[in-house]
Amino acid sequence: MKRALISVFDKTGIIEFAKALDTLGWEIISTGGTSKALKEAGIKVMEISDLTQFPECFDGRVKTLHPNVEGGILAIRDNEKHQKQMAELGISPIDMVVCNLYPFKQTILKPGVSHEEIIENIDIGGPTMIRAAAKNYKFVTVITDPEDYEAVIAELKEKGDTSAATKEMLAAKVFIHTSHYDALIANYFSEKLQIKYPKTLTLTYEKKQDLRYGENPHQSAAFYASVKDTAGTLTEAVQLHGKELSYNNIGDTDGALETLKEFDEPTVVAAKHANPCGVGTANTIAEAYRKAYAADPVSIFGGIVAANREIDEETATEMSKIFLEVIIAPSFSKEAQEILSKKKNIRLLQLADINQKIERGVKAKTVLGGLLIQDLDTCLYHQENLKVVTKRQPTAEEMKDMLFAWKVVKHTKSNGIVIAKDLCTTGVGPGQVSRIWALENAIRQGGERIAGSVMASDAFFPFPDCVEAAHKAGITAIMQPGGSVRDQESIDAADKYGIAMVFTEMRHFKH
Repeated sequence: MKRALISVFDKTGIIEFAKALDTLGWEIISTGGTSKALKEAGIKVMEISDLTQFPECFDGRVKTLHPNVEGGILAIRDNEKHQKQMAELGISPIDMVVCNLYPFKQTILKPGVSHEEIIENIDIGGPTMIRAAAKNYKFVTVITDPEDYEAVIAELKEKGDTSAATKEMLAAKVFIHTSHYDALIANYFSEKLQIKYPKTLTLTYEKKQDLRYGENPHQSAAFYASVKDTAGTLTEAVQLHGKELSYNNIGDTDGALETLKEFDEPTVVAAKHANPCGVGTANTIAEAYRKAYAADPVSIFGGIVAANREIDEETATEMSKIFLEVIIAPSFSKEAQEILSKKKNIRLLQLADINQKIERGVKAKTVLGGLLIQDLDTCLYHQENLKVVTKRQPTAEEMKDMLFAWKVVKHTKSNGIVIAKDLCTTGVGPGQVSRIWALENAIRQGGERIAGSVMASDAFFPFPDCVEAAHKAGITAIMQPGGSVRDQESIDAADKYGIAMVFTEMRHFKH
């Protein structure tokens, strides 16, 4: 008679699975709550203590850590020495282990959970059993995912055993599962003890979806979500309409979302290739959208639009006039959804916590053979460090527009320049290898609208050429970090042309 050891926290489908095993003539060994549930369902069960001849103890902390269990799992069936030792020690083989672990993830996500409760939800015996079974997968079937019950029973009915390929696949799932589980524990302790950059780093994410392809059709891709702190992020968005999100959709929408989170007032961010191409702030979301659209009516076509207020009928009517890839907002009115859903391919994403600020976290970037990790850039500037360095003070309106532009340029790829007026971008120059080229592109894009605007630069000016170009375009005030050894040349040029200049003493490179 073949034997299965069943000990599960998640009891989804376990009664049906155990009944099927019982019908097929398997003996079932079980523990604690699982044993009780199976018995109540009328399934004959051997208690684990009857197998080990040792009682469960220490509030259930020790029940399966015993040679009769681990030996029955790990013994190599076609090894004569192992078979002889099993006979001498009175150990019988265990042919299947069905086990899922204490809910450590669910525990750490509980509001106000205590450290003591978290520690009690670190499983010891479960990982030991399933790792042992996975190591001996040639002879032992190990199941950690209820979704595999049906396929295993089907194979047992057809062949009397699971195939070698199935055993290996299930074993692989075990090590993926336990590595994820252990990474959660390690990350919990690192966070608790403020170990920011440990000597070895294991990151763990959960797959949200497979993607049709990556940046290009010949690249495969998938989208993974963090386990914690996902409120207000794209991983929590609910898709209301449209075809499946692509790799580029996700990256570009995240770029728009990062920019949007800088604003509390009704704001719309239009983005292309993760760069803001038009940003507008106004009293209503409809007017904010009109501003964002007018800022760059060419680049917004086929782009991403993020809004921090509900999309109403008026806004949806305006948006429906052009092709947009994605619209993300905290909600859509019934009328707005009806209007926008007439467009087959547009993706409508609802993110209820879209206004939630991300106060902490890390940003990771892969390089060939390695990984770069840094703090998220969550600070915009320090008020006490704002310093007017020119003879002319900026007006209140200029300062308001400069701070608006500063929020946008923070999320523009370097070298980045943002020009703005009346809480609306009039020119954006992202991702140039020369700062003057970024400025020239922004001026060229804005055309006649640039006159009377202000400008923000994500990093300092190494030469006064940017100030001179700004003057020729009619820009009246500049915000930049400062910090160049040639700052004075830029300040002198600004004084010469009557331009107000403010230093923030904070750089916002984005590579």
